[in-house]
Amino acid sequence: MSARRRERHGRRRRRTPDHEHTGPHRTAPAPRGILFAIVLVIVTLGIYSLSWVSKTQEEVKAYSGNGIGGVLGLVIYILLSPVTWFVVPSEVGKMYQADGRTAPFTGWTGLWLLLPLVGAVVWFVKV
Repeated sequence: MSARRRERHGRRRRRTPDHEHTGPHRTAPAPRGILFAIVLVIVTLGIYSLSWVSKTQEEVKAYSGNGIGGVLGLVIYILLSPVTWFVVPSEVGKMYQADGRTAPFTGWTGLWLLLPLVGAVVWFVKV
């Protein structure tokens, strides 16, 4: 078998999509459906929000290597829920900036939650 043929039939390198080159540790987490998450929060009377906060914090930590992580994020959410309103968008925004992209929101996005009902929907959609 010629060297050229061996090269062609040898182990092929898998081409990595551009979106997988965005983080130093892992590929970017897949976005979750906003409407589905809002419905789950309503149906479970807020219990799903515990899982959502924990998973989001853990994904940020795993992806960027920065952040407070899932367990600590969940403890903060349980003890001081309003702090999470500002921490989650801040960490996700910093993750975007670390990738060299423009952050779609900052920690100040948490102010939306001060508006009853409408603010929660806007916050959930943005974050």
